[in-house]
Amino acid sequence: MKRTGFLYDDRYRLHKTGPYHPEVPERLEAIYEGIRNGELLEKVSRITALPAELKWVHSVHTPEYAKRFEAACRARHQTLDSPDNQMCPETYEVALLAVGGILEAVRRVMAGELDNAFCAVRPPGHHAETSRAMGFCYFNNVAIAARYLQKQWGLHRVGIVDFDVHHGNGTQHIFDDEPEVYYYSIHQHPTFAYPGTGREFEYGRGAGYGFTKNSPVLPGLSDDDWMRLMERDLFPAFADFKPEFILVSAGFDGHRDDDMSDIKLSTECYSWIMRRLMAMAGEYASGRIVSVLEGGYCLKRLPELARNHVEILLNG
Repeated sequence: MKRTGFLYDDRYRLHKTGPYHPEVPERLEAIYEGIRNGELLEKVSRITALPAELKWVHSVHTPEYAKRFEAACRARHQTLDSPDNQMCPETYEVALLAVGGILEAVRRVMAGELDNAFCAVRPPGHHAETSRAMGFCYFNNVAIAARYLQKQWGLHRVGIVDFDVHHGNGTQHIFDDEPEVYYYSIHQHPTFAYPGTGREFEYGRGAGYGFTKNSPVLPGLSDDDWMRLMERDLFPAFADFKPEFILVSAGFDGHRDDDMSDIKLSTECYSWIMRRLMAMAGEYASGRIVSVLEGGYCLKRLPELARNHVEILLNG
């Protein structure tokens, strides 16, 4: 059995998004319930969240943006940059806790204290741009973790796999011109799929050209199509790139029971994805893989999806 870390903190529920917003504290409650009822809590190593040092936030986001975000929360503003980004006075501090907890998970994996980890955090991160909040996201959690791996641990090949049903525009744009981070995303596109980015012809730019790959999936498609595209696009790319560490933007909103997309994935498809990512981590990255929660809004399905996700991390 692997040494799997589990990042969960009750304080992540303090980020309140108001009525009718899909990104709610109950998401984490559902995830915790699934892992507890699956009798996995005693098998994982709990990770305690501490606020991230601002130098790591500033490694991805401009200091001006971070200050503007903090000031907006202190002024009790209810949104930041877009009506989608609803928040409360605690949101800035919770976002720092999310980043800090993820960095601790990554540190423990790099130090050999853990083999892998799942980070059940709020708010999510992959839409956040360098100087702008987007799509329920304020700090780009996975991008900051990748930068931490580069700067703190000296890694030269970090692989990011984003299987949230929405394209991680922020993560892609942050690393567009960097050959040391390979960003792969599979997501719904087109037909009003937020945020409208992530086309097949987006490969990165400059020195980073060829280190971005997108697999757009048409609305209404399901397991076979999703799996076929990952087989065609992701696995050969990582066989060439050979990441030293794999970060996962784990969004479960492509599930057939989730109202946030028109993709029809099964629970079993998500298990297949994670088993394949674990195999790649074992082959290229000494087993080092950390997954970070992004989307996933069906409270009925999140418990089983989270339980299966953690079981696969534990059992390889």
